[in-house]
This record gives sequence, C-alpha cells and structure tokens, in this order.
Amino acid sequence: MNDRVVVAGAVYDQGRLLAARRSAPPELAGRWELPGGKLEPGESGEQALVRELREELGVETEPLERIPGEWPLKPGYVLRVWTARLVSGVPAPLQDHDELRWLGPGESEAVDWLDQDRPAVAEAMRRLPAVAAPDANPPAGSPRL
Repeated sequence: MNDRVVVAGAVYDQGRLLAARRSAPPELAGRWELPGGKLEPGESGEQALVRELREELGVETEPLERIPGEWPLKPGYVLRVWTARLVSGVPAPLQDHDELRWLGPGESEAVDWLDQDRPAVAEAMRRLPAVAAPDANPPAGSPRL
C-alpha cells in the first residue's frame, strides 16, 4: 500500500521564507507550516504544489527543486517539500490558514512549526536565496507582509 502524498512549498521572495499558521483542523490550529496540500490523481508533485498554493494563498509560484526526504504525517500520508519562487500575487490566507509571515535568515524559530515540517524548514532556510538588501524596493505585486 502506497502512502498518499502531501506537497508543501518553501516559498521564497526577497530572501525570505513564507510561513503559514494553520486554522484547522483543531489539533493543528495555531501551529505553523509550509503551505500546500494533497496530490491529486494524475498530478506531478510540482503541478500539485502550484495548484495548492494558488488555492490556499492566491499566488502563482514556480517550483524550483525538491528538498530531499519525505516525512510521515497521519497514517497513510507523507509530506514532500519543494522550494518555490513567488512569481506573482500577494499571499493571503484564503484556506486553512489565518496568518502568514515572511521569515528572513535566522528567523526560523520565530514561529511554532508543526513537527513534521521542521526538517524541511531547516533545509529550506539553509537554501534561502541571497537577494537585494532589505531596504530595497520590493518588486511590483510583492509587498512585504
């Protein structure tokens, strides 16, 4: 029996990583995660990631690379994580989240991550792209949260 895959995105913009606070289900509410969702039949992980981030955050993203490994979730589910670049839109908590936060280098412990996200977050922060200085003007359509 194969586990069902849940995809998540380590979304980068302006040298920061996007964190999303869960609003449901109750046992996860208030904890932070990398946003994403379930892979649907016939989808690749990258396709599912783009779709899920569009549905949950209202943004367009470009998957970059898969972070090695997979992490068990509830029985029958595993988490796979990709790094992704924000292409357009301003992230908003549309589904399953009530707050979003951009985290810069060294800020990964500023939120209470879900346990299964911690290894991927550590690797995502290690891969955080170097970009323009924080006082630089943000690209159009990408204001700071």
